[in-house]
Amino acid sequence: MNEDNHLLFAIKHYENPHASTMEEFEEDLKRFKYIKRLLKKYLEQNELRHHLILNHLIICFNVFGEATVPLLFFKIEKEYWSLIKTFLMFLNRIPDYPKSGLDDIPIHNECNHILNTI
Repeated sequence: MNEDNHLLFAIKHYENPHASTMEEFEEDLKRFKYIKRLLKKYLEQNELRHHLILNHLIICFNVFGEATVPLLFFKIEKEYWSLIKTFLMFLNRIPDYPKSGLDDIPIHNECNHILNTI
């Protein structure tokens, strides 16, 4: 996936029976930006709004399916990957294939602890 084809990839995997316009698709695509913003806020201000992040992730999985995982790692910078992987593990959404790249990403221990208290 690259800057030229990520939008086509998202459109191809988009399945929202209630969406009928491009604006609705774009609104669902913005959820990746919202997730990134919430993760950034956690790293900068130590404020983890985990329920909101989980809600955005669940909606992304509902409308983009398994394409959510590659879209997350493409649209969000490496500094947040440990947090993303921790949330994906909590949701039991780590894909079986390919695992090689995800195995190298560590779990964010503090975030994992917070999620396990839910």
